[in-house]
Amino acid sequence: MGIWKLKYEGPDERFHLVSWSVAPALATAQKVCEPRPNWNCRQSMIYAATITNATLRVSETRIVADLLLKELTKSEWRSAILDDNVLQLRNQTTSRNISALLRARIEPLGKDLWTMIRDGDRDLATQATFAGAIKHSRLLGDFMDLTIREQRTLFAKHLSKQLWGEYIEGCRGRDPEMPHWSESTVAKLRSTVISMLVEAGYLSDTRALTFQNVFVIPELRSYLKQNGERYVLRCMEVME
Repeated sequence: MGIWKLKYEGPDERFHLVSWSVAPALATAQKVCEPRPNWNCRQSMIYAATITNATLRVSETRIVADLLLKELTKSEWRSAILDDNVLQLRNQTTSRNISALLRARIEPLGKDLWTMIRDGDRDLATQATFAGAIKHSRLLGDFMDLTIREQRTLFAKHLSKQLWGEYIEGCRGRDPEMPHWSESTVAKLRSTVISMLVEAGYLSDTRALTFQNVFVIPELRSYLKQNGERYVLRCMEVME
């Protein structure tokens, strides 16, 4: 019998068959899995609905970036978010949830990106924040990389409204672990993603949905390249 050897690799972040070796002494075929940590030889969920908790929120992300750069302790972070209400949100639950999401978006990208968000002008801060959102949400990133890229090749002027539903169906094919969301959740996801694309400049507004050219700022482009964030950069370059 042979041994299938599967390895996590490739831009679509799936398991791929990388080799087949003959092993006559084995009575049965064995699967050798080399996944990311804690996957336990099964594919993890690619698409999640966490993006609905907040749109881009550049102003609040600037504040979160400042807190990260200050290297606060856990108690200091909690005090700033809940007691001081630095994000100026309506209640502690909202402050806790929004701050956690914004932190999860930008924290993995490192101090230099946090500095771009905190100290950069509006354009740089927006693009750096958007990079974090793409890094955090494959639902957002793949919509740009797959759907918007296809529309770009077709020279489409506007984003057709029905494309979101078609995209979600395609996501289910790519991700068997994806939840079956209600129609209201799918609509909320669409609304959040569209709002983020408008904030980042890729669409003119939430009604006309006219495509607009966006050029990644050189400082951010260089940083993403140097840090191996090819997927994030590819998504952001879709309208260049």
